[in-house]
Amino acid sequence: MSKDLELEDLSKNTQADYDADSDTSISHAPSLTEDAKDNTAATWSWAGALALWATVFILFPRVLLFAAEESQTLTPLESFLALHFGLFLAGTALALILNIPSVHPVPMREQRDPPTHPLLVPMSATALVSAFLSYNTRGTGGLPLLFSLCTGTIGIWGVWAITFAGTSLVSKKTGADKHTSAFIFGNKASASKRKKVWRRQQKPQGK
Repeated sequence: MSKDLELEDLSKNTQADYDADSDTSISHAPSLTEDAKDNTAATWSWAGALALWATVFILFPRVLLFAAEESQTLTPLESFLALHFGLFLAGTALALILNIPSVHPVPMREQRDPPTHPLLVPMSATALVSAFLSYNTRGTGGLPLLFSLCTGTIGIWGVWAITFAGTSLVSKKTGADKHTSAFIFGNKASASKRKKVWRRQQKPQGK
């Protein structure tokens, strides 16, 4: 009976597939590591290039006149567009830096909320800054006000998505969504109203 059984020596495979120090599989690690290195290098390259151009447009907008005459200056509209284009380039560069792929990935943790879009936080902040600056810009007609309304809407919408997106903050005691409120309209399903009802239910009867 024992002759029919063929055993395989797994000691060599174990040594080849696992690292003794980290106790993690390394049989396919080289290819994954090379891909991660390529992605990381490419992301840093794009982030550096965008950050460089953002700095140029924000701090040195006269670079747009490199082929113009010496006495020529930027118009208020050109300065306005250069500034805000540079701001959004900086926001994109920041988003790339905050989401650079890691060669050694961090172990995944259990998350209550789904991951947000990489551009959500940087672009929301950039849109709000751009809206503030464009609102206080004068000398270019009605464009700054219109631009401020558009970017302000995007920024406020982004803040709303950051605050309320994903799983709600639910009270463990009452089961109510902590984002809700009874302010103005007296919402009976709000966290404060349901907490009052819960407290009344917890009081002993007859008191």
